[in-house]
This record gives sequence, C-alpha cells and structure tokens, in this order.
Amino acid sequence: MKIRKKLVFYGEVQGVGFRYRAYYIAQSLDLAGWVYNRWDGNVEMEVEGEQTAITSLIARLKTAPFLRIDRVEQEEIPVKNESGFRVMD
Repeated sequence: MKIRKKLVFYGEVQGVGFRYRAYYIAQSLDLAGWVYNRWDGNVEMEVEGEQTAITSLIARLKTAPFLRIDRVEQEEIPVKNESGFRVMD
C-alpha cells in the first residue's frame, strides 16, 4: 500500500550532500517526492511509496557518512500519486 510522508531531518544535514544522497537512495527504492534545504538549516522531504521503502530510506540516511541526523519528524500526508524523486533548490 502506497503512503506519503512529510519528513524533517534535524542535525548536520546541510552542506554534506544530504539531498543528493537522499535522491539516489529514493530512486533505488522506487520512491517519489522531493527534498530541499530549509532556511533554518534543516532538510524537508516529502516521500511517497511503500512504508518499508520509506523506512529503509530513513535508515540508510541515518548511517550515511559525513552527516549527522539528530532527529526526524514524520507526518503522514495524503498520497499525490507522484512519479519520480527530485532535488529542489
């Protein structure tokens, strides 16, 4: 069953390749959505797909080198039936 989540990542997540790492992981897991750097130094993402794939995305980001995730806020939001994953500026 497809779901969509809004995620906000807190920690050392800007200037460390986070968005592009998220992009490649999301594509490999067949997830849709987007990721962007917020003005407050955190990263926001909307991601859509299977719950297990979203969980895997978060787990892989948490173990990625050069970044530090202190916490992740998650909120389930309505599915948009989006395709593809993109990095927003």
